[in-house]
Amino acid sequence: MGSSDTEERTPTPRPRIGLTTYWQQGRWGVWEDTAAIVPGNYVRRVVEAGGVPMLLPPVGTDPAVLEVLDGLVVIGGTDVDPARYGHPTHSTTVAQPDRDEHDARLTLAALERGLPLFAICRGLQVLNVACGGTLHQHLPDLVPEAGPQYQPAPGQYGAVQFTVQPGSLAAGLLGETASSPCYHHQSLDRLAPGLQVTGRAADGTVEIVEMPEAPGWVLGVQFHPEENPHDIRLFEGFIEAARQEVAA
Repeated sequence: MGSSDTEERTPTPRPRIGLTTYWQQGRWGVWEDTAAIVPGNYVRRVVEAGGVPMLLPPVGTDPAVLEVLDGLVVIGGTDVDPARYGHPTHSTTVAQPDRDEHDARLTLAALERGLPLFAICRGLQVLNVACGGTLHQHLPDLVPEAGPQYQPAPGQYGAVQFTVQPGSLAAGLLGETASSPCYHHQSLDRLAPGLQVTGRAADGTVEIVEMPEAPGWVLGVQFHPEENPHDIRLFEGFIEAARQEVAA
């Protein structure tokens, strides 16, 4: 058998994708204790798009773990501690400072390495704050109708329609308009240096940011694409960028 035959029959490795996690009370079987938790739809979308998920709990943080990964997803969750961007705490803000530190360190390390980075909901906010931006801590204070639209009830996703900047990375994946499930009460305020807004809701809320001058693929979204199993285009774009890391 020739070497070309061997190469043809060798499957292309699937990219290894790190996902940040919650760190809180969980239950399995008869047990209940602190656990590293990732909502299953993040994992499902990574697998469906062609990646291998690897969970990164916010304990013993070491950015060197990125050396064995081909992409990083910073998932949703609780609010970013406003102390990280110099603001007093709003009465509605609930933060987990240890998780903030973990997610911010991995985010900045991924940017430095040029590793494909997909930042979702809280992940978008972590990206903005880690790079020097700020947040609106309670969007309904600015846009009263934002509450029922973006966070209708505890545990119930809202829906957002948004426009996308032509020629952007996101437009190449979604076109110039799209919609998605969403669940948030905070949003981006001052944009961090290097980030570019490429998607907004009709009320002006920032829905998508990119980093055109970064050495790698960077996309941050305020909505929850993992909650739409019928539209995994953003995950497919991310995994395709991660495949380039495998091939490099």
